[in-house]
Amino acid sequence: MEKSKVYFTDFKTSYTENIPQKLHRLILAAGIGDIDFEGKYAAIKIHFGELGNLAFLRPNYAKVVVDIVKEQGGKAFLTDCNTLYVGSRKNALDHLDTAYENGFSPFSTGCHVLIADGLKGTDEALVPVDGEYVKEAKIGRALMDADILISLTHFKGHEATGFGGALKNIGMGGGSRAGKMEMHSDGKPTVNQQDCIGCGMCTRVCAHEGIILQDKKASIDHGKCVGCGRCIGVCPKDAVQASFDASNDALNYKIAEYTKAICQDRPCFHISIICDVSPNCDCHAENDIPIIPDVGMFASFDPVALDMACADACNRQPVISGSVLSDNKAHSHEEGHDHFHMTHPDTNWRSCVEHAQKIGLGSMEYELIEI
Repeated sequence: MEKSKVYFTDFKTSYTENIPQKLHRLILAAGIGDIDFEGKYAAIKIHFGELGNLAFLRPNYAKVVVDIVKEQGGKAFLTDCNTLYVGSRKNALDHLDTAYENGFSPFSTGCHVLIADGLKGTDEALVPVDGEYVKEAKIGRALMDADILISLTHFKGHEATGFGGALKNIGMGGGSRAGKMEMHSDGKPTVNQQDCIGCGMCTRVCAHEGIILQDKKASIDHGKCVGCGRCIGVCPKDAVQASFDASNDALNYKIAEYTKAICQDRPCFHISIICDVSPNCDCHAENDIPIIPDVGMFASFDPVALDMACADACNRQPVISGSVLSDNKAHSHEEGHDHFHMTHPDTNWRSCVEHAQKIGLGSMEYELIEI
């Protein structure tokens, strides 16, 4: 397989060029101008950060990408889907409040924010993918309505997938609440009986008579449930919950197939920023100290090559003293060393990129071009 080109620049600046200007130059050098943006909608997939987390990407990075889309005649919007867990981004209203509070307003970025799967996380497009694990991906509709996809990713650690890179940002981030449930489990939610108030909202939205209300408590018949996730979205007490029972490798395989569903049949471009490399995802309402120093900015048309290049660059970095990685390394007797596996020993990030390459999403072989 031919090596994919991945472009890189570090965070060193000069009196004549700051970091946003370097990112602008990097993106253009990587070939984003080859995409026909004229009059087209460009979805910029980003993570707005959970409230309390300060490791997410600053909105300044998003503005650079928005400005380039506008320069090319395109119509940009920032987007993400609602979360499966209960937090500050579980519905579109809370999600927008969080995005604005974290700095992603039209005034700071130059474009609007659209929550791709709607008010309650149920506005989804069913996208055929015919994968080994996913046959029909459930993707936020606004994300699929766009003509062009640009991923802008904060590259960091992750407690289930090893790291959160471009594939994770697109695949998991682009899934509706039901899509996220499918990736994390077999797609069958359960009801926390203590939190259920017997309001019947879930029974009214279930099209398959899969929810029973008895003694003012709901329960789900998994024989009838099809995993649409609408009951999760409408429950006013968050009593309907997904089962996070998928193995970490299965989770990574599904993320790769969801990414393929989102990227296939339209132009895509990918940017990853390696800074504030926290051990866990930006979905946490907190962030621990970084595990390695800041590295730089990467861009490519190939999300698989991009994730590989970022992982390799991170593994070349020294470990920050006092971090989770430093503590784990001090107590480990393993031969060899991988920063992300050492941070979360139960994870295997390679399963995602290997499966993504297998299904034709990109190449793990890359040529790194520094500008």
